[in-house]
Amino acid sequence: MRIVLALGGNALTGPKESVQPAHQIAAVEAATPQIAALVAEGHQVLLSHGNGPQVGNILSKNDIASPVLSPVPLDWCVANTQGSIGFILLNALDASLSRAGLSTRATVVVSRTVVDPEDPAFSKFTKPIGRFVGAEIAARLGLSGQHFVDSGEQGWRRVVASPQPLEIAEAPAIAALLDAGFLVVAGGGGGIPVIRVGEHELKGVEAVIDKDLNSVLLADQIDAEVLVLATNVDNAWLDWGTDKARALGVVPVTEMRGHLSDGQFPPGSMGPKVEAICRFVETTGGRGIITNLDSITEAIDGKAGTVVVPDDTQA
Repeated sequence: MRIVLALGGNALTGPKESVQPAHQIAAVEAATPQIAALVAEGHQVLLSHGNGPQVGNILSKNDIASPVLSPVPLDWCVANTQGSIGFILLNALDASLSRAGLSTRATVVVSRTVVDPEDPAFSKFTKPIGRFVGAEIAARLGLSGQHFVDSGEQGWRRVVASPQPLEIAEAPAIAALLDAGFLVVAGGGGGIPVIRVGEHELKGVEAVIDKDLNSVLLADQIDAEVLVLATNVDNAWLDWGTDKARALGVVPVTEMRGHLSDGQFPPGSMGPKVEAICRFVETTGGRGIITNLDSITEAIDGKAGTVVVPDDTQA
């Protein structure tokens, strides 16, 4: 099968979200054997990834250097992290594939995601990014056009536009590479946000695209049959944190939508992943999976994780 596997940015960091190079490399090396196992089973794999901690690191450097240097714009931040994370993924994936006795090799596609310049998100900044800073730093950075909100005792935090993804510009190239037998890394950090300024011209914009929704779009455009959102828990759970908590296994998409509407998955935790998985199943008729890295191969076979399926599929 053709599978899109989305890794969270936190899965690619060290303890306490450390972005020290050695910690990032170690985290990636721990993750890639499970990805190689999917290839060993004969699947075509597209790997997408988050980049929140890594972009936060760049933004912190922006803060410190702001008195003397121009800040790195957000579209450049995403491009930078696609390159750096892609580089360490390539090294680790090639090593894991070789150890598994596979001739498959990995490649990275720097990929852009087209958004609508009239998206309402550009007039209402809601996506928090980067670290918390003091009022003085927030005021200084505000002079360069950045927007900050007061988060109380934690300090001030930057908020940016988070428009809906419309199109992955590199989708045809990604599909061609998968057809040619490559394991492809693409769509990192939700894709580099761009708008169309002409029939064949794209321009970067200051925004952050939800990586899970971008993975849904990417999976749809390359005709993937399965979307896996890898997280730090084995399943999505109902009544989480109570003595009635229970893990969800195979679930029809309408039932999963009902749990989402009932408030079982808050926006600040599992909610965005459940929304993304439901969108994928409703749009493509494929299967959407939420599970941890160690359970991915079993989840593909329906033996682990939360597997959301079309309503006409026997659960």
